[in-house]
Amino acid sequence: MNHPNGPSVWLQDLTWQEVEQHLESDRVVLVPCGSTEQHGPAGVLGVDTYVATGIVEDVAQRMGALCAPPLWFGDSPHHMAFAGTISLRTETLMALVTDVCRSLASHGFDKIVLVNGHKGSNLPALGSAVRALHESSHPDVVFAVADPLHLARSVAPTIKEVNEHHGGELELSQVAYRHPGLIRMDRLTSEGAAFGQIFGGFVGDDLFGPAPDGVDIVWSSAEQRRFAPTGSLSSSLGVQPEKGQQFHDHIVGRLCELVDWLRTNDGPIGGDRP
Repeated sequence: MNHPNGPSVWLQDLTWQEVEQHLESDRVVLVPCGSTEQHGPAGVLGVDTYVATGIVEDVAQRMGALCAPPLWFGDSPHHMAFAGTISLRTETLMALVTDVCRSLASHGFDKIVLVNGHKGSNLPALGSAVRALHESSHPDVVFAVADPLHLARSVAPTIKEVNEHHGGELELSQVAYRHPGLIRMDRLTSEGAAFGQIFGGFVGDDLFGPAPDGVDIVWSSAEQRRFAPTGSLSSSLGVQPEKGQQFHDHIVGRLCELVDWLRTNDGPIGGDRP
């Protein structure tokens, strides 16, 4: 499979000899992590994975890096009341990420960037897996976990028109831009969840907005089906590919800066180890 800017950046499209040759000049690899879960009436089940794959492919093409095949399943138990959702246990996702990273590191990739399209929800498993690897068996590998939830905090408020949460205008706009035709534009909805009423003011209703002095309150998939029957936690009426491009390009740009930093700082974080 060829791409407009040259040969494929995806490991699954390359031979082992081509990967080995690439490793002679670069050791950065991007690992897209997503989910297969409901995203309201307008979003396909693969939204989070499409977000991650679009980001890593654009970064890799721009920076001459490689991408691992995407992880299509994530930590999604709170969406299991909606048809088609496939959820991994947190410990299963940790084990999967651990084995993927061990495999990549064994071939010489020593700068491994996990890009999480499943905003927030995969982070406990991803972070725990790579922290354990770096501390115990792979101290010479630099691991990074990137998430639009943090990479786009400065730009999201300037793009979105309403509160952004699951199935909202930003993530669906990003997919509408990067993967045209996947978002059901005729099914966009104004429906969301009344977070203040449901959670007593302790849980914020905007992933990119001011947050309350809050706490994490766990809810089940059955509870979510009751308080958000369409699956949408915020309005998607403002979905536009143009918004998605702004959002996407900012994230890609920040990750390109990260890749530059990783290559410039070739060695352990904080200098030489004793």
